[in-house]
Amino acid sequence: MKIPSLRTSCILLVLLALAVIPVVNAADIVEKSGGVSYVYVTSVDIEPEVFYPYEQGSVTVTLTNNGNSSIGVKNPNLLASSNDISIVKEDKWQTMSYLSAGNSISYTFLVTVNGMDGKYFGLFTTETSEEENLHYPLTFEVDSEDLHAAISKRPETFTIDSESDVNLSLINARDGAITSVYITTSDSGSDITPSVTFISELPANSVTEVPFAITPHQATNITFNISYQNGDIKREESVVMSVNPGNAKDAAVPTINNLALTSSGNTYDLTGDITNTGVTDANGVVVSVGLPAKGTGTYPEYAVGSLASDDSSSFEVTFTCTDLSSVPLVIHWKDSNGTDYSVTKTLDLTTYSNSSGGMPSDGTSSSTRSSSSSSSMQGPGGDMGGMSGGPGGSSSSSSSSVLSSITNPKGGISSFYPVIAMVVLIIVGVVGYTKRKWIMSKLKKQ
Repeated sequence: MKIPSLRTSCILLVLLALAVIPVVNAADIVEKSGGVSYVYVTSVDIEPEVFYPYEQGSVTVTLTNNGNSSIGVKNPNLLASSNDISIVKEDKWQTMSYLSAGNSISYTFLVTVNGMDGKYFGLFTTETSEEENLHYPLTFEVDSEDLHAAISKRPETFTIDSESDVNLSLINARDGAITSVYITTSDSGSDITPSVTFISELPANSVTEVPFAITPHQATNITFNISYQNGDIKREESVVMSVNPGNAKDAAVPTINNLALTSSGNTYDLTGDITNTGVTDANGVVVSVGLPAKGTGTYPEYAVGSLASDDSSSFEVTFTCTDLSSVPLVIHWKDSNGTDYSVTKTLDLTTYSNSSGGMPSDGTSSSTRSSSSSSSMQGPGGDMGGMSGGPGGSSSSSSSSVLSSITNPKGGISSFYPVIAMVVLIIVGVVGYTKRKWIMSKLKKQ
């Protein structure tokens, strides 16, 4: 009885021992014997994409385990066929790294490409715990081409206090992207919008237009400072644009003619025609007088309205003036952008008579413009009966032709009375001589 009991106990112990031992899967055995076939390179990131000569960058290689069990990876390295590629801290990884099923691991190398323009080759290598080797070729490109910048759009002529559109072209002729582009502008003589521009990336072999709105207040030079990065290295470029305000060829040009000046006591009445001889429309045209004259009466200022190119209208201004030496005639208008312009024509009234009319002996003109109101700066001018102020300038000349329609007590038709009387007497004499026989017969009958 004791012997069978002992035999039974031994059998039970064996069965318990077999239950504790794990069952080995055939698939696991295959994985372990060929672990390298389940580890592969899933991505390579070279930063920057394209190096400058002798520039330092980085290479990141990512490995993924596509098997069903963990596998060890050791001795990752980056090799080069020559000294064209230098690797910083080659001995960074000295231990075995275990990569579990479905996971990835990344290795980053700092490198310097020691060469001029061209392509250079390297090789990434690693080993598995099963003594299998993995190799992956790499290519490094070097290009010394810099970012190019140029002004691609600007007005033919800038005008004082008038906003103009300007485009800055950024040209990336490299095979790699350029990142973190900052454009800054500053100029005390101009209003520039925007003053700072940021572009996250300029793609390889691309052109990007950057728009600006510039309102100059004087002649100046505007500098566009451009900073950008290729990898971690910051680089700079700049473009200088000269601004020399002048006469806008498409500006409205108000022309004054057919002036007539009359007076009643200390009040004067000036009438005339105004024509837009420029290219663009003049909006909200208003005619008034400036100091020392003061608008009063029925028309202290006259609203003409809008004048299209080659359009004309009449106006009338009433004013008083204690100093008859000069009277400024001021014309205000706006362009299509809402910018205010003005031109001033100064009439010299030193020869004015307090009778029913008079004529200025000469006149001068000046013009101004501003973004919100008229100022003392020059701007698009006009033409008064032959005096051409012109856009953005001033002018002065004799106004005897300017006010040719104004009656002059020292000249005009009264100066022809003696000639007219002489002609009448000659005609009467000729008629009398021709009809002398008929006249004599009539006298004899009487």
